Amino acid sequence: MSVKDVLDMIGGLALFLYGINVMGEGLKKTSGGKLEAILGKITSNKVVSVLMGALVTAFMQSSSATTVMIVGFVNSGIMELSKAVYVIIGANIGATITPWIMSLGVGSAAASGMSFLDFLKPAYFSPILAIIGVFIILISKKDKNKNLAKIFVGFAVLIFGMKMMSNGVEPIGETEGFKAAMTMFTNPILGTLVGIALTAIIQSSSATVGMVQVLSGQGLITYGAAIPIMVGANIGTCATALLSSIGTGRNARRSALVHFFYNIVRGILFLIVFYTLHYFIGFNDLLDANASAVGIAAFYTALSIASAVVLFPVSQLFVKMSYKALPLNEEEKEKSDLDASKILQHLDDRFLNSPGLAIEQCKQVVAEMAQYTREGLFLSFELLDEYKDKKANKICDLEDLVDKYEDQLGKYLVKLSSKDMSDENSKTLSMILHCIGDLERISDHSCNIMESAREAADRKDGGFSKKAQEEMKIFIDAIKEIVNMSFDSLINNDRVLASKVEPLEEAIDGINIEIKKHHIKRLRKGKCSIEMGFVLSDVSTNFERVSDHCSNIALSVMQKDEEELGVHEFENAIISKDNEEFARMVMYYSEKYNISSKDDSKEQPVEWEKSNKK
Repeated sequence: MSVKDVLDMIGGLALFLYGINVMGEGLKKTSGGKLEAILGKITSNKVVSVLMGALVTAFMQSSSATTVMIVGFVNSGIMELSKAVYVIIGANIGATITPWIMSLGVGSAAASGMSFLDFLKPAYFSPILAIIGVFIILISKKDKNKNLAKIFVGFAVLIFGMKMMSNGVEPIGETEGFKAAMTMFTNPILGTLVGIALTAIIQSSSATVGMVQVLSGQGLITYGAAIPIMVGANIGTCATALLSSIGTGRNARRSALVHFFYNIVRGILFLIVFYTLHYFIGFNDLLDANASAVGIAAFYTALSIASAVVLFPVSQLFVKMSYKALPLNEEEKEKSDLDASKILQHLDDRFLNSPGLAIEQCKQVVAEMAQYTREGLFLSFELLDEYKDKKANKICDLEDLVDKYEDQLGKYLVKLSSKDMSDENSKTLSMILHCIGDLERISDHSCNIMESAREAADRKDGGFSKKAQEEMKIFIDAIKEIVNMSFDSLINNDRVLASKVEPLEEAIDGINIEIKKHHIKRLRKGKCSIEMGFVLSDVSTNFERVSDHCSNIALSVMQKDEEELGVHEFENAIISKDNEEFARMVMYYSEKYNISSKDDSKEQPVEWEKSNKK
């Protein structure tokens, strides 16, 4: 044994871990974060929860990564602890795919005289995959192609790392000390403790199993030593989730404990049953036999599936155990489900390592922010008709909440922007950053309108004239429509709906001018006071500015996939087009919200009515 042999083994392990990471990143980005986001929407179907946990883990190539996400979901209140346990069970099943992949790279080199079948072995075709992957990464501009290339490169690096480990282990395995250590690991308790310690240190059960498979490829380990180490690896992998739960809410810590309790119970249960049967029946032939890479993968899979089948019916027991370890405190019992801090926990830092998932979470938070903004604005409209302090106070509360959303979401997006993400996700991030400022400003205008409504209610001269009230109702209807269209286009990423906003905004600009003209006429005839004119002007101006922000939101949605132009340049490009369609839409909305006409029975153009309902 030489220093080079040790370095080969350690370097091989490093490349192996890196290969798993690169392959997992490629698979995650291929799914675009949507697969992981589905986990947060799992409801009552237990079997589906298990299957989704297995599928996501197989894609991410890491049960630890899945359980860390689950900790984040539970911490944010997206997933209930009672549902999380089933995803955790599935994650342990999904983790078994990695040993099968690794088994391809152990003992795959051909002997003398290569045949066509030898080229089907990873030792030969993985370099070809690496060449193809690197070539695609260098020349392709599409994220989809680059993500696929990362899967190829990651797999090739994984196989190369295992070969390096194997080359380094071969001379080390000839030493007497190493052989004596392998004999000691046949003790179930000692072998399990070694598996726990090794996995907790390197933070990867896959790496521990991979090292065991490398030893098996050199004929250096028996099943008697391999089995306890793999059982310990299942328990040691809980360290990642336990560490990630530090600093989280008590419920998130309980989810990490559920993962720990499940793995430790299934490990202890297996050791008791297996070695009890061994005592009475005897599995000497199996335990003394040299382990194989495929045999290790098969055992790892069988252990995970058998554990799931046996423990699935009593899975809620682990939830109860977590509550025993961390009982409910008074603060948890009194905490409201509508607490803003709880809602904003959707933006958990654990999701930053999966940018696609983090973007999906941000989209959900933006949807909530838009709904609160809309609620506050529409309440302010009601105050113009009848002022009530209770509604005014709620508008102020909603405005404070929207401010918190903008602050927290903005900070989270800045942190997320430093992560490696696809072009599509990067564009979505930019769009959200542009839009949250407009949402916050609309919320501010809700407060301005509320103040104007209070001023109007405090006056003793009867408030707005009847004609002004009629015009204001038409104006409010127009604002409600532009708000609904722009907000819904943002929430649903609907470019078609967003395209209808700018023509309405043009019509609203005209309404604002007309209302002020009509007020001047009424003022000259003595039908309106100067003071109420100021109030009307303030309200009208706030309405017009709300429509401007709605236009900004819609233009951001439409411009998301346009790389050349900024938002305002894009707006100018739309308006300056010699486009009869745009002009007709402006005309349609101007007629629909014509404050000069008392005839509400005017027939609407059929084609615009249909398009407006889409």
